[in-house]
Amino acid sequence: MAFEISGKVVDVFPVNQVSDKFRKREFVIEKKDAAGGAVFIDYIKFQLVQDKCDLINESFMSEEVRVSFNIKGNRWERDGKVNYFTNLDAWKIEKVSGLANERPASPGVTLEDFPQDNDELGDLPF
Repeated sequence: MAFEISGKVVDVFPVNQVSDKFRKREFVIEKKDAAGGAVFIDYIKFQLVQDKCDLINESFMSEEVRVSFNIKGNRWERDGKVNYFTNLDAWKIEKVSGLANERPASPGVTLEDFPQDNDELGDLPF
């Protein structure tokens, strides 16, 4: 199942070559939510793996982005102890900073925009 979230990029880590055949890159977005007059900030770390590592670089810093990702969970056992961990695997990143500024401003609505009273419509049953 795919998920999507938007936020501002606050950190981009270098590519980590884990082994000859596996590499990953992590990045963090800042997600702000307002509720009841208070602002709540979450810092969410994602990972990119293999060829997806090239989807982001340092030029994304401070940019508003929309991240599409999957949630991956793994079980890890060592010395008889079991641990579980979860990764947010990003597979698409889109900059969205300029989209809000490109929308045309809507004109204000005034009383002149409403039709004047029409006596012919006064006898309608609704």
